Amino acid sequence: MNSATVAVEVEGLKKSYGLKPILRGINLRVQAGERLALLGANGAGKTTLMRVLACLAKPGAGMVRLCGWNAECDAQEVRRLIGLVAHQPYLYEDLTAQENLEFFARMYRVSQGRARAQVLLERVGLAKRARERVRTFSRGQLQRLAWARALLHQPDILLLDEPDTGLDQQGHALIDELMAEHSARGGSTVFITHQLERALALSDQLAFLVNGRIVRNCASRELSVEALQQLYREVVR
Repeated sequence: MNSATVAVEVEGLKKSYGLKPILRGINLRVQAGERLALLGANGAGKTTLMRVLACLAKPGAGMVRLCGWNAECDAQEVRRLIGLVAHQPYLYEDLTAQENLEFFARMYRVSQGRARAQVLLERVGLAKRARERVRTFSRGQLQRLAWARALLHQPDILLLDEPDTGLDQQGHALIDELMAEHSARGGSTVFITHQLERALALSDQLAFLVNGRIVRNCASRELSVEALQQLYREVVR
């Protein structure tokens, strides 16, 4: 993906469930290689926005493009471009860790899928549990395996909804490394977190969602942790 490419482009995005509006006209742009942190209170619309970007929910109105593909019309192509880590691990608990990754490798037509799965299991610290069924895994181990699944096909865009759920300090350090590696090869990231310090450390830009609207955008480098905490208190009421 060219460094000048717009990886994520959202214009006038609206989404309702029944009569309840969730997203009320979202405008958003993320360049290739950029990392955007979505901040906001529970119920602000962050997860709904992530689901629309991941083609798990259709827009009610507006336009969503990922690497030039329309997320609604070209959903199949878009899914090949993204790696998703969310609250749900999207793993088959009756399969082993290795079998899960090999299955997804076939879905994404990853060449030498078995070898790629082994490399990633080693990378996320699960090589010794490769042949164990996923139902025996702890929450943190499931999250590590979900990361391996998301990275399997070397996606252009990572979509991360609280990606460090269930992880200890060592797991946090692993995520920091994986996100940095993804950015270094030109990949883009959109992630949700409630941890303001991590949002600041891991992002290039910040977007604040309040009641389904982005009410503030700013570059991460412009803020200290204290300034971000103050801004969050002012913006997210």
